[in-house]
Amino acid sequence: MVIEINFDGIVGPSHNYAGLSVGNLAATAHAGQVSQPRAAALQGLDKMRANLGLGLTQGVLLPHRRPDRAWLAALSTRYEDAQPPLQAQAMSASAMWAANAATVSPAPDTADGRCHLTVANLMTMPHRSHEWPETLAQLRTAFAHDAFAVHGPIPAPFGDEGAANHMRLAAAHDAAGVELFVYTVAGGHFPARQHLQASAAIARAHRLDPARTLFVQQSEEAVAAGAFHNDVVAVANARVLFAHERAFADKDRLYADLRRLLPEVEIVEVPESEVSLADAIASYLFNAQLVTTAQGPTLVVPMEARANKRVWSWLERHQAGNGPIRRVETVDVTQSMANGGGPACLRLRVVADPATIDPRFLVDAAKLDAIGAVVRRWWPEAIDPGALGDAALIRDIEIAHDRLWEALGLSG
Repeated sequence: MVIEINFDGIVGPSHNYAGLSVGNLAATAHAGQVSQPRAAALQGLDKMRANLGLGLTQGVLLPHRRPDRAWLAALSTRYEDAQPPLQAQAMSASAMWAANAATVSPAPDTADGRCHLTVANLMTMPHRSHEWPETLAQLRTAFAHDAFAVHGPIPAPFGDEGAANHMRLAAAHDAAGVELFVYTVAGGHFPARQHLQASAAIARAHRLDPARTLFVQQSEEAVAAGAFHNDVVAVANARVLFAHERAFADKDRLYADLRRLLPEVEIVEVPESEVSLADAIASYLFNAQLVTTAQGPTLVVPMEARANKRVWSWLERHQAGNGPIRRVETVDVTQSMANGGGPACLRLRVVADPATIDPRFLVDAAKLDAIGAVVRRWWPEAIDPGALGDAALIRDIEIAHDRLWEALGLSG
């Protein structure tokens, strides 16, 4: 049976606030603060438990080995000899944000009837540009079945940041859908991260129907306000598109195309007059998981959305008015939020038959408990970004990584 599965990134033991992501307002605002890797990982596991409680199928992607010594060797240096900025880039735990792992097109949308995944190159930011080889290895392990086609990255200089800039709408998960590739141009002093050429190349590789594939520009205003990815201002699931009024450069054309291609579509637009772009970005209202449950479309938002009076008032009015989003759940991912990633950043959605997926990457409550035991035993309690060169910390991080992979049967 083809269903939607959320694969969450497990927060790695090197989670720290080095402030490496230009254009990510939360990450730069918290630069230099002391992080709590153990608490961050446990918050992520609690979020996955909440997903299971909603009746969803849950998977995981694993943290990458840090520091990335192979990447540093390619730069002709060792971690111990590198300057602090390079050490921080090699130590980043940003692979936790699985929405940037790949772009996924389910089998109902592709000409060959396979689910296609293209690993993101993440070339815009140095600390993320070295993620793709290990991500690709994990994807090719988890999705080794013939039901999948896993592609390598789009070559530079065409930037691709994965599912954070991709949405899919369909009458049902197992029905042919409409795929939206949202690309960016520079907004103010922030860089464009998702290039149109990269999105077009992915659509060709995934053998999508051009008539049901849309390329949509994110508004320059949204980028300039700090929406570094589309999933900061819009999210979609099944027949529902939930977006800010100023998310797209030409929303009227997009909405018309969606209504033509998918008459069942339900477009929920939040007006700037009720929730400003600044409030939307600060609260990560749209960086939510929009999921299909027995109770109807459900929005899983961070606690920061409840704390923002204007955002929460809008959500309450929408539910009271019998809008398509029938339920709102909150989760505590404050450690991830402080580094610029909300509930949607932490997950990659794959529509597939769970029986075709390597079971080591699927979790139930018992497996989450086992992962939690490893985290409590081996994850550092706190990391000061100024201490990233400490030999004892590096040893602890590498040991923690090995213990998790051993626990899940993925060593080597």
